[in-house]
Amino acid sequence: MPFDVDGPVTMVVVSEVRGGHSPRQGGENLEHVRTLADTDSGLPPIIVRRDDMRVVDGMHRLRAARMRGDERIAVRFFDGGDDEAFVLAVRTNVTHGLPLSLADRKAAATRIMASHAHWSDRMIAKVAGLSAATVARIRRERPGPAPDVRLGHDGKLRPVNSLERRRVARAILLTEPDLSLREVARRAGISPETARTVRKRLTEAGPTPSPDPATLVIRLRNDPTLRFSETGRTLLRLLDARSVPPEKWAEIAANVPPHWRDTVARMAVECADTWRTFAETLLTPRTKAG
Repeated sequence: MPFDVDGPVTMVVVSEVRGGHSPRQGGENLEHVRTLADTDSGLPPIIVRRDDMRVVDGMHRLRAARMRGDERIAVRFFDGGDDEAFVLAVRTNVTHGLPLSLADRKAAATRIMASHAHWSDRMIAKVAGLSAATVARIRRERPGPAPDVRLGHDGKLRPVNSLERRRVARAILLTEPDLSLREVARRAGISPETARTVRKRLTEAGPTPSPDPATLVIRLRNDPTLRFSETGRTLLRLLDARSVPPEKWAEIAANVPPHWRDTVARMAVECADTWRTFAETLLTPRTKAG
């Protein structure tokens, strides 16, 4: 777990310690402070950021020490920035002491999501004391930076949308079956082993007959996301030519005037190059603006 504090305990003058940025939206619980102040035993060490002496964890204990007139308090020092200090404050308040409320934990997850957008849902959930499903829902409701990969609790980086990347790899393998696994992995943004798995499943599934171009164009025309957008309608018009049967192309070629055949051939090659570039764009994993 990040930002652990296991350094030596130091006795510090109470007046030198300052209040911190607590994850508790409602502030400290006075009843809990009084309960701590009434105990005869010493208070467990609090965590204080070294550079400004602000409390990271232990505001209730600090207030209890002041309430009962203690001159010194046990401290473990933490070295880190504001965001790291907040993460540590949330984690420690989830695992011991007076638990954070559900509202506090959700608010904390939202803040951590903003400062550590590359963390996985499970990692944030572990820190904030929530389920991964709850964190995922908060992330959907409050869109923010969206890196291509996220850091898991095990320290490994994983693609944000592995399913989409596997689909990209599948499409690449279908169009270029002889491509090396390393190149497929590079284009799709996956590991070579994942590319190997995709190829194996394609091989096990066997050849899948593709619908004829005319049928595919009809299906595309029935999709409202294409039919009701300007770019979609442009694409459909361009794809109309793809639905022309081979015998029709042969008839068209036979009737091109001799003095235009070279020009039309060059234009056809340029069109083919444009379509290939378009296809490669579609097969490249998209990155979201952060």
